[in-house]
Amino acid sequence: MKRVLVINAGSSSVKYQLLDADSGLVAASGLIERIGEGTGELRHTAGESTQRWSAPIADPAAAFVALGEAFATYGPDLGAEPLFAVGHRVVHGGTKFREATRIDEHVLHALEELTPLAPLHNPANIAGIRAALARFPDVPHVAVFDTAFHRTLAPAAFTYAVPQTWRDEHSVRRYGFHGTSHEYVSRRVSASMGRSELAIVVLHLGNGCSACAVLDGESIDTSMGMTPLEGLVMGTRCGDLDPAIPFHMARTAGLGVAELDDALNKQSGLKGLAGANDYRTISDRAQAGDADAAAAIDVVVHRLVKYIGAYAAAMGRLDAIAFTGGIGEHSPRLRAAVLGRLTVFGVEIDADANAAAEGETLVTTSASRVAAYVIPTKEELQIARECRSLLQQ
Repeated sequence: MKRVLVINAGSSSVKYQLLDADSGLVAASGLIERIGEGTGELRHTAGESTQRWSAPIADPAAAFVALGEAFATYGPDLGAEPLFAVGHRVVHGGTKFREATRIDEHVLHALEELTPLAPLHNPANIAGIRAALARFPDVPHVAVFDTAFHRTLAPAAFTYAVPQTWRDEHSVRRYGFHGTSHEYVSRRVSASMGRSELAIVVLHLGNGCSACAVLDGESIDTSMGMTPLEGLVMGTRCGDLDPAIPFHMARTAGLGVAELDDALNKQSGLKGLAGANDYRTISDRAQAGDADAAAAIDVVVHRLVKYIGAYAAAMGRLDAIAFTGGIGEHSPRLRAAVLGRLTVFGVEIDADANAAAEGETLVTTSASRVAAYVIPTKEELQIARECRSLLQQ
């Protein structure tokens, strides 16, 4: 058994999971929220028992003290069997980190230098790493990067047609995100189909959304770019946009950089189209006849179909489509709307299987030329397994 504690540290929260990298068995999971906001909220699940409580949590260091107390009080006992590793999700590895990396001060310094590429995410990831190192000093700590799976993008896929000084001096290029999810899901599709030489489009659909073209196990294109703003319509992010629109709004509405940043990242997407960022709310409203909600879903579906078609062309074929993430896994109506637009590829949906999909499910018929799956993502397991692979080398 190789127990790995997987950490996802955000600016005001720490999500964690203790699992066996070999079997995938989850021993415990939890979430610490409202860090630095006075009274923090904690939830710890071990076995069939879930405990919730509130406590003052001033900073990440205090969060990891609370995490240790949760395991000591409610189990499992972290001292009974030593941790094999602590795995950390890090959003942006730039071009410096192309695979899972054991953490030391040199690595932390390099991550700090990457802060301009992910100013909202990497500082929180680094603070969580430092707090975890202090709490578990005798355990190997490993950084696993959202961007790493996309290291196989060719220059034609990652290069933006911008001045060379931007590319050389300011690291402007496509990096892509959600890499651990895209890698895990594409591998599960390959396992289900019994072969690795496949052209797969993975759709990770949640509050953040991205598409990835996976050809023979490697990412060859992905919808998120230098930042997570590009690509699909998301909960509050606009996705693809004419780059001149921010200039237009600056000239005509007097918006500054901070206001434009907030508008495109936090006030757009589903929220901008229909006033709410929760897809379930939008879907329910559309079913009830709300025209704005129905129009928002039409935009979402159109963008998804366009990306699938483009990626099929880029790969030269299309063997499978995989839906994952909260929306991808739990919205049969969205899946049906997307797959129903793909008859040109020979997609034939199994309506009953799609409606009842739970867990890993094939939602196309045996006659369909393209297989479509629902695959629940397990990013923590992917991180744990990358930790295992690195430390066993």
